[in-house]
Amino acid sequence: MEYVLVIITSYLIGSIPNGLIIGQKFYEVDLRQFGSKNIGATNAYRTLGPWPAFWVFFTDALKGVAGVLLGHYIGGTALAELTGGIGAIAGHNWSVFLVFKGGRGVATGLGVIAMIAPMVTFIVFFVWAIIVYFTRYVSLASIVAAALVPITMWLLHARQEFFYFGILAALFVIVRHRPNIERLLKGAEPKIKAGGQPESGPTKEK
Repeated sequence: MEYVLVIITSYLIGSIPNGLIIGQKFYEVDLRQFGSKNIGATNAYRTLGPWPAFWVFFTDALKGVAGVLLGHYIGGTALAELTGGIGAIAGHNWSVFLVFKGGRGVATGLGVIAMIAPMVTFIVFFVWAIIVYFTRYVSLASIVAAALVPITMWLLHARQEFFYFGILAALFVIVRHRPNIERLLKGAEPKIKAGGQPESGPTKEK
């Protein structure tokens, strides 16, 4: 029963559409109508600029943190912590408030990893930042960073449960980025560029 409570509660927390709320409440912009139409930090960066994107990323990551903490305090085991983290990621990607649509789970997943393996988080975030800086491709950086999670966990001798979670999380993020991978291979993936509040109607990223 404790695990059911953890996963339901963490799913609901994960379902909170921070990008949509921040865009609409503070900038009167619905991120679903601009750019990639995604409510995550990358589209917030392109559409609204770096500061709003930071808050979208930060609050999405907090959902992963909250899921793990719920598992810790309610279940008290590593498995319960992972259950809460998975629930938060699932909520972010298939939000009940957005008719089971959502983001790609990178920030929320990072929040989970930060709680269960802080050093791994530091390493993969550093790699992510370097790739973004030199290539300007957030999707490429996210894919590489995700793939590094289980590798880094293995090298740092993380707990077995966390290592298996790292494998599943990496596969999940990579699969969610399949359209981006196709565009990268075709040379059609847009590079990151900070924007400001949109002045015209919706546009769709090619």
